[in-house]
Amino acid sequence: MLPGMVSIYRWEGQVERADEVVMILKTTAARASDVMEAVRARHPYEVPAILVLPVEGGLAAYLSWIGAEVAAPPA
Repeated sequence: MLPGMVSIYRWEGQVERADEVVMILKTTAARASDVMEAVRARHPYEVPAILVLPVEGGLAAYLSWIGAEVAAPPA
């Protein structure tokens, strides 16, 4: 979580300014929809800024660790 962000945006015809916190969540493409829904269900904004960004590469061991951590637990 990265505190200290200031957002300036237009909402319902008015220019707004808000102090916000950026939260970066790491998951796999297969779990992105689940993460988006979980954030949306808990976020106070009507339209939260939720983005899914592609990962084009990375340390293979780290990417494997992320995949293992977000995989469904064995039944």
